[in-house]
Amino acid sequence: MKLDILALAAHPDDVELSAAGTLIKAIQSGKKAGIIDFTRGELGTRGTPEIRKAEAAEAAQVMGLSARENLGFRDAFFKNDEEHQLEVIKMIRKYQPDIVLANAIDDRHSDHGRASFLSKEACFLSGLEKIETELDGAKQKAWRPKVVYHYIQSIPHQPDFIVDVSSAWDTKMEAVLAYKSQFFDPESSESDTYISSPKFMEMVKARGVHYGHEIGVEYGEGFTVERMPGVDSVFDLI
Repeated sequence: MKLDILALAAHPDDVELSAAGTLIKAIQSGKKAGIIDFTRGELGTRGTPEIRKAEAAEAAQVMGLSARENLGFRDAFFKNDEEHQLEVIKMIRKYQPDIVLANAIDDRHSDHGRASFLSKEACFLSGLEKIETELDGAKQKAWRPKVVYHYIQSIPHQPDFIVDVSSAWDTKMEAVLAYKSQFFDPESSESDTYISSPKFMEMVKARGVHYGHEIGVEYGEGFTVERMPGVDSVFDLI
């Protein structure tokens, strides 16, 4: 299955919080989108890997994803090395996305920055024909995405561009709230965390409103780039 856009994430819920609106809007326009989660989030204070798996599946259905997989890397201890790069390369070659969305380059959680560089390097290496990979016993063809964009997470980086996600916002928040084990629940007896505070969800909405205001719409999602994007015409920027 070829996807138009593939989001890579250190943890289940990373994409939902930061880039789900962009995926949903792409899907609304007829594009195919998917997510590859690197870890099961097994070191998260709340919930269990099994609960997170079910929540991720629910969120995928809400968003209308064509594919979602989990590579089972060790939460907090995965590395940007050959072993992990090859596993990500297999997914890139399997789905052949034109656009890849990756974790924030620098963020509060150390996994996010590490996943960002792992994603970036795997996207480049995936295009090298002499790196051989197999999936389900079949040799894969080299594939390099056209672009890699980084979604913004906890640290409020200045975006290089903002996507209008107003039409997708309600669906995005439905996908986010599929992770009931992770966010505010007054009935929960588990320890409080950075993201389980009701203020955290207020921040998510406030950031969407802020980015939307920056481009004159209701809600927006911001992205950073490491390679300057180009346009065919100045009218593409209208």
